[in-house]
Amino acid sequence: MPRVVMVRHGRATGGWDDDPDPGLDELGRQQAQAVAALLGTGRRVAVVSSPLRRCQETASALALHWSVSVTLNSLVAEIPSPEGVPLDNRVGWLRKATAGTWADLGPRYQAYRDGVANYVLSLTDDTVIVSHFIAINAAIGSATNDDRVVIARLDNTSCTVFDHDGTSLRLVESGAEAKTLFR
Repeated sequence: MPRVVMVRHGRATGGWDDDPDPGLDELGRQQAQAVAALLGTGRRVAVVSSPLRRCQETASALALHWSVSVTLNSLVAEIPSPEGVPLDNRVGWLRKATAGTWADLGPRYQAYRDGVANYVLSLTDDTVIVSHFIAINAAIGSATNDDRVVIARLDNTSCTVFDHDGTSLRLVESGAEAKTLFR
């Protein structure tokens, strides 16, 4: 049974309304080093990352520690904002979206949620995935049969652990929570 650890990226330099792809700020780089030290004590496993910079930079700390390469996969990327929503209006949309359910968001977003869960279910080996707050919540919802968009307010570099049998996800441990700000 594969064990999958989903890590939320470290703190970014910018928010959803001012930078479409920010890297990590100084605290985020420290968080990436800390999670690499924590996970790096275990045996070496595959490392997958969202293609967005904040995830790649977080994943690279662990990959460097283990001397492995990072595989990028867009199926664990951030939830896409609706087409036509200007950058400076994305936070308002996100706040509204995260207060509801996947059913409220409709088929496009249900497909996003299912894509995250199905990707995790497709993994045949133990893997660390560095991803995003909403993507990790999508996997938690799949494991717990909960349609809410936000189930856990996961902190930066928190580690959420899943096992699966190829058919269904099992939540082993939810990551540490914090007051998550949408910025």
